[in-house]
Amino acid sequence: MPKKQEQRNNHQNAKMSNPISPEKIFKSYDIRGIYPDEINEENIVPIVRAIYKFFLQSSGSSTPLKIVIGRDMRLSSPILFEKASETLVEIGANVIDIGLTSTPTFYFAVLNYGYDGGFQISASHNPKEYNGLKIVRKTDKGILKIGKSTGMEDVKKMALEGVDFGDVQKGSITKHEGILADEVKNALKIAGNPEIKKFKVVADSANAMGALYIEELFKNIPGDLIKMNFDLDGTFPVHQPDPLQFETLKDLQKRVIDEGADLGLAPDGDGDRIYFIDEKGEIILPSSIIGLVSREILKTNPGSKIIIDLKYTFTPKKTAENFGGEIVVSKTGHAYITEAMHKNCGYFAGEASGHYYWSATGGAESPMPVILMILSIMTRENKPLSLLAKEVRSSHESGEINFKVQNAEEIMEKIKEHYEDGEFSDLDGIAVTYPNWRFSLRSSNTEPLLRLNIETHLSEDVEKKKKELVEVIEKHAVFEDLPK
Repeated sequence: MPKKQEQRNNHQNAKMSNPISPEKIFKSYDIRGIYPDEINEENIVPIVRAIYKFFLQSSGSSTPLKIVIGRDMRLSSPILFEKASETLVEIGANVIDIGLTSTPTFYFAVLNYGYDGGFQISASHNPKEYNGLKIVRKTDKGILKIGKSTGMEDVKKMALEGVDFGDVQKGSITKHEGILADEVKNALKIAGNPEIKKFKVVADSANAMGALYIEELFKNIPGDLIKMNFDLDGTFPVHQPDPLQFETLKDLQKRVIDEGADLGLAPDGDGDRIYFIDEKGEIILPSSIIGLVSREILKTNPGSKIIIDLKYTFTPKKTAENFGGEIVVSKTGHAYITEAMHKNCGYFAGEASGHYYWSATGGAESPMPVILMILSIMTRENKPLSLLAKEVRSSHESGEINFKVQNAEEIMEKIKEHYEDGEFSDLDGIAVTYPNWRFSLRSSNTEPLLRLNIETHLSEDVEKKKKELVEVIEKHAVFEDLPK
């Protein structure tokens, strides 16, 4: 038997033969691991077969599906993209190749053109050695992210056990171009085609995928765009593409001040998160952005439901209370947020990590309408972002405090007992609310960490409550490492 045919047959074998078990790479929100130790061109084959089988079962279709594949700029993405495409063709799928793209543009492509589903090859903000797959399928309600509660366990089981497609006719590969231009038009429509002044904006894309949509957006609106690290480079030569690590924002903050700019933008590695820097070079917390966008929405769409995660709730809740909206609190993570949007008919959603979602994008993340709305508010009210953010802010936040522990569940039970006089929620880990402060404590879905977030109405209470909670956690913790 020819060697290539033998390899193809091995790839189509029902069982995974590679010695590296991929079980640990199936996360609550996506598939993610280190290349090539945990995810590689060998084990991506049974994973892709499982994903396509899941799509077929979910759709109830007996005809070939149209599956979108996009990829980021990571060094391992081209080979994973190639093997994924080959695999889908072998099992009869019609592949829609959208090439190098941000994750929001990938979501837009699936929904806007009526494709059946797909996956983006990316590891988001993770370091350069990682890669993975973000999976979505189209439903009658919009985009459904495949996660722990929406099918990831089924995909995992089929990937590990193998699936048989029998004799099928080979599929095809079609390139789809021009998607980004359509996405910009859609973002302008969502934002109400606003009037925008010519602001000076500095953007640091960290050599990652956000560069694509930011550059295209500013071709269509007034503005002086100053680009930092816009050359796509999967080695991330300047800094990791993770704006949640505030040290990665220092160069951008300085550049905003040096340029006398009105605004700074910092997307993450695959472009589905974005952070804003004000004209003073200060980081604007996502809860303030959620508050500003919610206020804008509720002025013209009173009664709308806004979905948030439970890390920081005071500012969004106060905005909704003042402008006639309704807040729905969800678990953290795209799959959970989108599920909550569909269930509650949410108009807009935002997370404390800088993710923003819209009903108009099928419940998928889309930073561009947020950028447009912020610029629109700045234009209409003729106020700098620092002042606008201050208008909606009603709390002070600790930032996330992480603990690498072996006994997360035990710690959360002890914390629950210690703060039993507060208003308790176990929606996602535990959250306890008092009249003037609150906190949440949850296990990370992507890393082996226990995450603590605290917010207070008085600024001086943040450090006080942080010290108090850290002492209680450390008293009961069995550390794998020191808290950081």
